[in-house]
Parts: sequence; C-alpha cells; structure tokens
Amino acid sequence: MSLSQLPFSQSCENNKAPILAVLQQSFRTTRQVLEIGSGTGQHAVFFAAHLPHLTWCPSDQPRFIAPLEKRIALQGGDNIAPPVSLDVTAPWPLAQGEVDGIFSANTLHIMSEAMVTDFFRGVDRHLSETGSLCVYGPFNYNNQYTSDSNRQFDIWLKHRNIHSGIRDIEWIMDLANTAGLSLEADHAMPANNRLLHFSR
Repeated sequence: MSLSQLPFSQSCENNKAPILAVLQQSFRTTRQVLEIGSGTGQHAVFFAAHLPHLTWCPSDQPRFIAPLEKRIALQGGDNIAPPVSLDVTAPWPLAQGEVDGIFSANTLHIMSEAMVTDFFRGVDRHLSETGSLCVYGPFNYNNQYTSDSNRQFDIWLKHRNIHSGIRDIEWIMDLANTAGLSLEADHAMPANNRLLHFSR
C-alpha cells in the first residue's frame, strides 16, 4: 500500500500546525507521550518529527492499527513507537504511571459519556505524577455552544450515534480533577475548537 492509498484526514492537515504550537510548550519537558485515538497517523508522524526530545506512542482501536502501522513505516522517524491497540473501556496496554504525557484529538465527542469517564480513569492510572494531558476538540461552556457550526456538528454527531456529542467543559474539568489533574490552560484554536492542557 502506497502513501496515497492510506486513510487521510483533511482536518488533521488543517489543525496540526496550530496544535503543535501549543504542544511545543505543554510537552517541552515531556519524555514519552501516549496518543489516544491516533486515527490516520498524520498527527503522530508530524508531532514526533517536530518534538524530537520525546517518544511519541500512537494507539487506537484494533481495526485502525494496520493502516496506522503502514503510515508510520512510510513516514515515521526514530522517536515514534509502534502503534498499540487500546480500548479505553478495557485495561490499557501499559504500566501504571508509564507515560508523562497523554494527547488526544477529536475523540471525546465521539466517545459515549461512559467511555469519556473510562478515558479519565485510564489517564489517572497511567499518567506519571508529574505528567500532562492535552485534549483537542470542540467543547461547550455553561451548557452553550460556542458557535452555530458547533451546534450543527453536535446535531450531526447525535444523528450518527445518540451516545456521541460535544461535551461540557465543566464536566470534563470535574473528571480531570477527580483524576488528580488541574487545568493549566484553555487555548482557543481554529474552527471553534479548544486545546485543554491539564497537569498533575
């Protein structure tokens, strides 16, 4: 399979540079990042190439691993680990406190509320005592959409899967606090998205 035949996300191409600008600060002292929901792998290969001081560890559900492996084989560098199968609702394939960074983009609004809760339980277990969590995507504030496009997106998400939907940042912060994390920064991003940086 050639690079042109691999799954491709235009949104990843559009948002990778703005996300990197934040990660260069948020992960400046981080040594090992677990990415949850690596998807096409475009973020993984781009961030690993521009964050040479750390090891980037991609992961996703089993059905996405084969094309993810292929992209990493074609484009990945020395500091990107082989992708691992990870389901947030099952035991994660790493040791307690093994990573000092966790990153996830455009996943929490795809997951059900129960899966989001499991996500933060996993973060609590596997993020080191000095680690950081960075989450990218759309969020609501005070039960309100931040834009009409986000409202339309939420309708589309729920039509596709009733358990999906844009999450309220207040609920996300409660889950993070329960996991021993505090919000360090809430960055405004293009296309009405946010990048939330939490730390222990």
